[in-house]
Amino acid sequence: MRRFFKRPVVLISTAVLLVVFLILWWLLHGSSKLSFRTAVVKRGDVAATISASGTIEPVEVVDIGAQVAGIIKSFGTDTDGKTIDYGSTVAEGAVLAKIDESVYTADLSVAKAGELSADANLEQMNAKLDQAAAEWERAQELFTNKLLARVDYDTDKANYEVAKANVSVAKSGVAEAQAALEKAQRNLDFCIIKSPVSGVVIDRRVNIGQTVVSSLNAPSLFLIAQDLTKMQIWVAVNEADIGRIKARAPVTFTCDALPGREFQGMVGKVRLNATMTQNVVMFTVEVNMENRDKVLLPYLTANVHFITKKESNVLLVPNAALRWSPSSLEQIAPAARSQIQTGNSSKADKKESVIWLREGEYVRPVTVTAGTSDGLNTAVTGDNLVEGAEIVTGETTESSLAATKNPFLPQIMRR
Repeated sequence: MRRFFKRPVVLISTAVLLVVFLILWWLLHGSSKLSFRTAVVKRGDVAATISASGTIEPVEVVDIGAQVAGIIKSFGTDTDGKTIDYGSTVAEGAVLAKIDESVYTADLSVAKAGELSADANLEQMNAKLDQAAAEWERAQELFTNKLLARVDYDTDKANYEVAKANVSVAKSGVAEAQAALEKAQRNLDFCIIKSPVSGVVIDRRVNIGQTVVSSLNAPSLFLIAQDLTKMQIWVAVNEADIGRIKARAPVTFTCDALPGREFQGMVGKVRLNATMTQNVVMFTVEVNMENRDKVLLPYLTANVHFITKKESNVLLVPNAALRWSPSSLEQIAPAARSQIQTGNSSKADKKESVIWLREGEYVRPVTVTAGTSDGLNTAVTGDNLVEGAEIVTGETTESSLAATKNPFLPQIMRR
């Protein structure tokens, strides 16, 4: 008996659910209709670009080092009379820093004393040479008159030759002492670090009291950029795009530090020493640019756009318009539809595309030739396309359910 009563209940519930499902389907689909998303053909400029990022670098940078070791005693002054620091402007020959010179002053004193000793030794050797020369001259006269033994003659000759050799040795000693003196003087002069160029101090890498150790590689003390009005951007470009980048091609770039400003540049050269990053070969491209107002600081990150092709004053359509096509023949205007059905409409070749003009509730095809694209818009040319024409970029489905208002929802009063 229970099974007999359960079966009608199940059938009735199933029927009710089916009716509700059909009603919902009709509300969502049965009363839906298609509407076109459109855009207007505009006239303007378009450019095809390659985007990459790079670092702003000074064109000429001089790394100032030290040739002697010691403690940094003091810093020099810049063109404004202030102590040398980051961003200081210095002239050629300006004193950047001084190293403690006490050790090198002592070395210079020792070298001077050595030079004096060498000079005195040379004078002594010259005096002995004069004495030996006089004795040798007398020995020659006496030996000619047979008044001097052969042994004495040979002795006086040997003494003369030895005296000459001692003078030569003394002269070499003087030259060595002078070289040591010059070296000591140069080392003392090296305690004063001077700027070899005029420019701006980008980096100061030492502090007062810090010990500088000079070994096989000279320690770096200062980094000076000669001219910050001319800068470069070192851009890492993917190998897939490097073939389209040519020398002297125009470049635009922006910096996150200067929002809202766009700067201009020009491709200088492509470096051949490629690097590999995560199995991708990258080439470094040098972009030259002017920085006359000096707002661009060294080592800022630049968002670079290489302009590979540009067209001006052309008709532009959104790229979506070139990809869209009607989903059914009923959307096409009757005249165009009949041509499509009979096969009389011309088909676009590989260089041509089709866009669809809106004509009321229908669309009509127009064949165009696509040109330069910037990723959003494409330059097109066509006989039947004019500026201001309304073209279709897509379609949406409007449901009557979405437009139905629920009377039980609270109404918001707006002024």
